[in-house]
Amino acid sequence: CSLCRLRTHQWCFLLFNVLLFHGLLFGADFVEEYLLQPTPGVYTDGLVVDVREKARKLDLSKARENISKAYPIANPDACRNSDLFLLTLVFSSPANVTQRDAVRRTWGNQTLTQGFPVRTLFFLGSTETFSAQEALMIESGLHGDLVHGHAVADSSLRGPTERTILALRWVIAFCPVARFVLLTKDSVFVNIPAIGGYLLGLHRHPEDLYLGRVIKRDSPDRNPNSPGYLPPALYLNKYLPEYCDGAAYVLSQDVVRKVYIASAAVHAPVPADVFVGICAQKAGVTPTHSARFSGEKHIHYNACCYHYLFSSAGMEGHALDTVWADLGLKVGVCSLLQTYKGVVTCKALTYLEKLPFFKSKGEAQSHGSLLFLQVNNLTPGSMSE
Repeated sequence: CSLCRLRTHQWCFLLFNVLLFHGLLFGADFVEEYLLQPTPGVYTDGLVVDVREKARKLDLSKARENISKAYPIANPDACRNSDLFLLTLVFSSPANVTQRDAVRRTWGNQTLTQGFPVRTLFFLGSTETFSAQEALMIESGLHGDLVHGHAVADSSLRGPTERTILALRWVIAFCPVARFVLLTKDSVFVNIPAIGGYLLGLHRHPEDLYLGRVIKRDSPDRNPNSPGYLPPALYLNKYLPEYCDGAAYVLSQDVVRKVYIASAAVHAPVPADVFVGICAQKAGVTPTHSARFSGEKHIHYNACCYHYLFSSAGMEGHALDTVWADLGLKVGVCSLLQTYKGVVTCKALTYLEKLPFFKSKGEAQSHGSLLFLQVNNLTPGSMSE
């Protein structure tokens, strides 16, 4: 009744605040996703044309035997299905067995999306001891979903960057049939059905696709005392090229080849995701932004929100189990309005948790909510009801 007695200027004030709230939550994402999408390029740079031509002709299938030497666990038959639609490579440390098991129990156990085959594999870097290598061999024999890449002694690249290039080379040699490749980490929740639906709905030919949460106008590290120091001699530009955050991103099969070919000429000591962005730029590939990827952020849990999002980072094993069990109870029950409310809720709470006042309380409340769900076998929806 009090709302009915509001005057025109008061209604305008309320409407303005509602629009402002939604603008702050969704404005940047909307502009980036729908107004700033890349247009097909015309390549006149000879170096770009050369990279793309070499990638088109690249065939490592005949060199599999030699390539296998760089992979103590090559898993050459992992992509036997010639109709493989989406291959997910999950980067994991050899010791993270518990986290890998959590992924296997949850989102990584899916084999189809809308009737199209998908496969999830774990890609691991070098081991330091023989016993660790032996443990991986046992795990591989048990699950059949490991690929283990070995560091190259004379490589100028190290750590995650070298591991990424090894993963791309493995895809080209042993899984060239996959139309798309998703690269992610074992601490990330990935929504395979949502990503699959998006890829199936593309209105353009699935080439030059480099999809993720795009980082723009990121400055290189110019501090000589920093481990990530990037000297101007190796990279002169003021800003790094646009790149997809490394928590989760998708490459079409042709981009896997283009990035791999371009990587031979890139020696900058940068993080793996930046390295892929530099290689993509040299291959004439522009990243496509989707706000449904969370990047390195952990998104506050809401069932309808998680049905919509592509990823959420910072998920430990017990959290993955709890969230996956709750999502299983909410399959197909989120209407458009519920999805809208869920996305607004999880985005608002995620932003609020960044504030110092809410941060400590938010973490305690998040852990408490997950524990409450586990103990009482309830869903967030039933809690609100």
